[in-house]
Amino acid sequence: MMLIAPSWWETATHILSLGAAYALALPVGWDREKDERSAGIRTFPLVAIASCGFVLVGIAILGRTSPAQARILEGLITGVGFIGGGAILKHRGKASGTATAASLWATGALGAAVGYGLYDIAVVLSLTTFLTLRGSRRLKRATHDSSASPEKA
Repeated sequence: MMLIAPSWWETATHILSLGAAYALALPVGWDREKDERSAGIRTFPLVAIASCGFVLVGIAILGRTSPAQARILEGLITGVGFIGGGAILKHRGKASGTATAASLWATGALGAAVGYGLYDIAVVLSLTTFLTLRGSRRLKRATHDSSASPEKA
């Protein structure tokens, strides 16, 4: 079996795709790291570039339009979900880490989107995930504060 070396152009586009996946996941990782969550600045970009890498390898081996691309996505969805499941902890009947798990899942989708060249989807996933994590803090605190205070009659 003879291996064909990729062209310089193909190599450059792969490097740019992996770099874009990394860069788009970095703000989410930074947010989680800043709040000292179980996954952070290293985990999120690695999930994104790994997802992107699996898609790029699948395209190179199977072709972009192969029906087998669905199996690659199925494997990514399951695998990233498994990683996210490890971030969820249950203590005294309360689950924590669900936002980190969901963010990891979104980051896997982000990496896959970059791998398929769907940069618009990747950017929306990155922005939405980051802004949801950052912007919902006050709302979450307000919800907990109002439920903790006794009701006035």
